[in-house]
Amino acid sequence: MRFRLWATIVITLASPAWISAAANHPRETNNAALRYWMAFAEMRDVSADKTTQELLEKTAAGEMTWDEAKLAPILDANADAIGIMQRATKLSECDWGLEYGRGARASIAYAPRARALARLNTLAGMRQMAKGDSQSAVNTWLAGIRFSQDLVHGGTLIFALMAKATLLPNLRMLAGAARNGQLNEAEKTHVLASVRALPEDGFDWGAAWELESVTVEQTLEDLRRAPDPNASYQAMMGQTAPKQGLPPTIEDIEEYRHYAVAVQAALRRPPSEAKGVIDGLETQKSDLAIVEQNLTPNAQKVNRVREEVTTARADLLDVLSVGAK
Repeated sequence: MRFRLWATIVITLASPAWISAAANHPRETNNAALRYWMAFAEMRDVSADKTTQELLEKTAAGEMTWDEAKLAPILDANADAIGIMQRATKLSECDWGLEYGRGARASIAYAPRARALARLNTLAGMRQMAKGDSQSAVNTWLAGIRFSQDLVHGGTLIFALMAKATLLPNLRMLAGAARNGQLNEAEKTHVLASVRALPEDGFDWGAAWELESVTVEQTLEDLRRAPDPNASYQAMMGQTAPKQGLPPTIEDIEEYRHYAVAVQAALRRPPSEAKGVIDGLETQKSDLAIVEQNLTPNAQKVNRVREEVTTARADLLDVLSVGAK
């Protein structure tokens, strides 16, 4: 009797129906950010000595050629993290789960790892190209470009600037490979389609500025309501509070809002057009209270970054278009 029961269990477990049922895993996430968090967790310490750090940075920036002996061990140690990141870039959504209600206090602790992982990915493409595997290199650099788009998604200006630092090396690596005749026609076509799909300046800088201004407004409101605005300002900014402007008034916040909305609109124009508009808003900015000025990013510098991205993207498109003729 016991033997018969055991045989029945064995047959049941071995049956196609049981195997099929056991293979029905839960639905995987469409949220790329969750996978990126996993990739960050898998990263191995790359905080090597200063010389190695400089080598990593300069190589990823295209200032030095690939050094297999010195850099391969670092990439090998982080192969799992890079693989998870690349697969995550193919997912349809990206929600970082930021606590917008906390304003400037919202945690962005993952930012350094995101930048480090993006750099490792760029280096992985260089390694593949050095080995003559142009298709893998193209796929890796395009994954880096998609990662930059996810980095800025739902983020403030700091995320846009971080995404820019991720996007530019990949655009330049692809341009260099195309210019050196390392890409075949199919690869050029693939890159061309992907880069054409990008905004001219890489991202929606107006949306990033809007979220930044919401964060600043939240901070100003917190300072307005704080029992000790001077102490709160010093804790937040890491510097002595100004002698005037604290706590901010409702009128101060309203004036800041008018300026921020005007800049937001300007950043949705092409960089060349936005420059004149932003220059014209300098008087409005200088009329803001000192606290608001201290909390407001430099819109002119932001627009110059947009110009840098626009130039890199246009250069890549030009190289690919020439090669296609």
